[in-house]
Amino acid sequence: MPTLKIPTPLRTYTNGKSEVNVSGSNISDALADLSNQFPAIKPHIFNEGNELRPFVNIFIGEHNIKDLQGVDTPVNAGDRLMLIPSIAGG
Repeated sequence: MPTLKIPTPLRTYTNGKSEVNVSGSNISDALADLSNQFPAIKPHIFNEGNELRPFVNIFIGEHNIKDLQGVDTPVNAGDRLMLIPSIAGG
């Protein structure tokens, strides 16, 4: 089962968990499972059209899924995924 690392600002929505086991054959399935386990996190990851928000980055190992197959990128048991929201400031 893949493990998804949750960044500190989003841990409020995962009951403080820094890592969550997710299931699915690709990133889309894994994020759907995350949303099912923790419904409060969904609006912080997906927009109203149920698409990944542009400022949300998902890495599988060291690779951004945007450089792979996007949310269709396959995942395997034992994969380490990282959810990294972009941060802007001034």
